[in-house]
Amino acid sequence: MDGSNALGEFLRARRALVRPHDVGLPGGGLRRVPGLRREEVAMLAGISSDYYLRLEQGRDRNPSVQVLEAIARVLRLDPDTTAHLVALAQDRPAPAARPGRRAEQVPPSLRLLIDGWPRTPAYVQNRYTDCLAANALATALTPNYTPGVNLLRAVFLDPAERALRRDWTDLTAEGVAALRSAAGTDPDAPRLRDLVGELSLRSERFRTLWARHEVRPRRGRVSHLTHPQVGDLDLHSDKLSVDGTDGLTLVVFHAEPGSRSAELLDILGSLSAPDEAARDRVEEQ
Repeated sequence: MDGSNALGEFLRARRALVRPHDVGLPGGGLRRVPGLRREEVAMLAGISSDYYLRLEQGRDRNPSVQVLEAIARVLRLDPDTTAHLVALAQDRPAPAARPGRRAEQVPPSLRLLIDGWPRTPAYVQNRYTDCLAANALATALTPNYTPGVNLLRAVFLDPAERALRRDWTDLTAEGVAALRSAAGTDPDAPRLRDLVGELSLRSERFRTLWARHEVRPRRGRVSHLTHPQVGDLDLHSDKLSVDGTDGLTLVVFHAEPGSRSAELLDILGSLSAPDEAARDRVEEQ
């Protein structure tokens, strides 16, 4: 992913996902492309076929917002994905020399805050889903909630993580779309290239999802887990941006009050408490 023609790559990928009958066109006859033809997109968007071809080939990189919104309607893009399309077409300054990678710092006050939540799992991640901090109950949910672990990599490649997630199919689709959303701000970031390269080589599902160019900012969701110690848990996970940082997100889990999941979360906390106390004793020595 070199970002040299990100707009064209996006348009081709999204065009392939729209079937003729989705936009009121006949779908019969021999078709060499899985979705809409270029001329069909151009006709429905009210622009010339030659102009649309130039957009896909990267020969015209300054389309108007009105043209992009017309194309977005043809491609059936939602507001988030339309905004991504418009951003891809904006002029980008020439890339400056990249400084050496700087360690991302979780504010100490935030670490103290989540460590003081014995009944609330919470962790902090960066825009590439590297876990940077986690409290004891989050780590009890899954050992992958540990600083140094890339959470998207774990979800795709760790069999134990897949077994934990009853909603693995939805989670992987949302995770890749969220990574696409983060990539829109810096498609050539070395960390992003490394992660996408590794997952593309090792996971067929990741390759399929990444090629779809779906975009979805990170939002709260309900996580459906089957924990090896306490069984099925249904937990809300809220994602909160951390002000004053470069794209850090605080993720907080909680169960419905009085629910079976809330009861099981308390049990999990009590089961993990001896391990936490042992770690504290070791650190004090």
